[in-house]
Amino acid sequence: MKRYIYVIVLAAGCLAACQKNDIEKTPLNQWTEEYIFDVKDSVGDFAKGFLIETYSNLPTGFNRIGGNVLESASDDAIASQTSSTIERFTNGQISSFNNPDDQWAKNYTGIRRANIFLTNVGKVPFKQSMITEKNYWIAEARFLRAYFYFELVKRYGGVPLLGDKVLTLNDDLSIPKNTLSECVQYILNECDAIKGALRKDPVSDAELGRATQAAVLALKSRLLLYMASPLYNTNITANDPKWKEAADAAREVMKLNVFSLHSSFSTLFTTRKNAEVILAFQRANGNDVENNNTPVGYAGPVTANGYTSPTQELVNAFEMRDGKPYTQSALYDAADPYLNRDPRFYLTIFHNGFKWLNRNVETFEGGKDKPGGIVTQTRTGYYMRKFMGDFTSSTVFSSQTHNFMLFRYAEILLNFAEAQNEFSGPDADVYKAIEDIRRRAGLVPFALPLNLNKDQMRAVIRHERRVEMAFEEQRFWDIRRWKIAENVLNGSLHGMRITKNGNTLVYEPYEVAKVSFSAPKMYTYPIPYTEITKNRNLVQNTGW
Repeated sequence: MKRYIYVIVLAAGCLAACQKNDIEKTPLNQWTEEYIFDVKDSVGDFAKGFLIETYSNLPTGFNRIGGNVLESASDDAIASQTSSTIERFTNGQISSFNNPDDQWAKNYTGIRRANIFLTNVGKVPFKQSMITEKNYWIAEARFLRAYFYFELVKRYGGVPLLGDKVLTLNDDLSIPKNTLSECVQYILNECDAIKGALRKDPVSDAELGRATQAAVLALKSRLLLYMASPLYNTNITANDPKWKEAADAAREVMKLNVFSLHSSFSTLFTTRKNAEVILAFQRANGNDVENNNTPVGYAGPVTANGYTSPTQELVNAFEMRDGKPYTQSALYDAADPYLNRDPRFYLTIFHNGFKWLNRNVETFEGGKDKPGGIVTQTRTGYYMRKFMGDFTSSTVFSSQTHNFMLFRYAEILLNFAEAQNEFSGPDADVYKAIEDIRRRAGLVPFALPLNLNKDQMRAVIRHERRVEMAFEEQRFWDIRRWKIAENVLNGSLHGMRITKNGNTLVYEPYEVAKVSFSAPKMYTYPIPYTEITKNRNLVQNTGW
């Protein structure tokens, strides 16, 4: 494990000069423990600031990997820029030396910060009126630590568990990995221990982005769903208890009766506070999502980098608005393939003819948004639309809310439906969970066919999860926990070549990328080589 100590020591000159009354002039990451956990601070302001900064280690989402979204390493998209580092996930070049999504140090930094807080917060002499708040903060720190361990486990499998200890250079840092089951049980124990100690939902505007009872239950739901899935649950049986545990965990969130599906998918991701958001990474308003992903032909009036190219595989996954696959619907017209699709399609993907910034997107060959040549542009005939504000008729972008949702209620419904279906088959509760999502989407009719069997319902649930949660860092992990990455990421991914002949458009699917996935080794990440060299007891994952 990396030999690092969080920087909380002031430079010698500053330490001599700084006094309590000018601490606020000093950068937070230079404060000493003496200042942060002030024995004279009866309201714990500095301790609170330290805790809130620890939230910055949570996943930030969007175009975080070399300008690309994580799904550009799945079958849902590719990077518009060729030779992007994220392609290492799909061309077999990922290694312990070079992993574009290496999150080892970031999450252990978060764990260390949580432990520093938990070790030292008892020094702060909170006045009586602050005791409840103090207890909330302690539970939040434990939640964050559990979340950071989950981020490690889903990437690396078993990892070293540090407990509450804040390690120093004087400690033996050659710590072996705990087993996967030990790590999972640790996270679950933490979730169960703190779920009643966190704030109840809903929270005030001032507490948005802070961990709540629902957030810890949502973490438990996701963890148990993963552990019940084929990647981890290698001996799945009929009425498998792991699926029941996962279903019960999701149902516990549902029984809070606090959350519901937001009324409109179109405003869900640009509304800072709504009834669907359980926990989101809080970001200042801005236009980075629009700037990074708007089709490139709009550059000039706005920034338009067009970094993300959704695949034809994802496009094909979107049903028609009558709720039927395009191959089975009378609404489908091969000469106008984007007409009459699931309304979520138009809120997820830019396609040729989509109106944006007061003109139609042109992804036909030689069009404004697929001009050819060496400029970065769509490689598939599509761009990512999701998360953006409505700029249909605008000429410039206005500032938008772009919080990255860590947990939202639709995922809980999907978690429940999947686990319950796997445990006992497609009962009425499974139908309702999926049909509620399809109703909100605007499918007419939204109802599923009657008398689906377990296998048929599994296909429906996986389909709904793919289109509902597209680009939310779910698909990348889903195809791994379902153990289908070796199928969907070995072979080719496709786009749509559109040629214009007068007023006629000709649509032709074509191969845009060869992809490869080496199973079983790529179902876990390699531990960074630098960590292996620094810790003689840290064993590399199999195959790396």
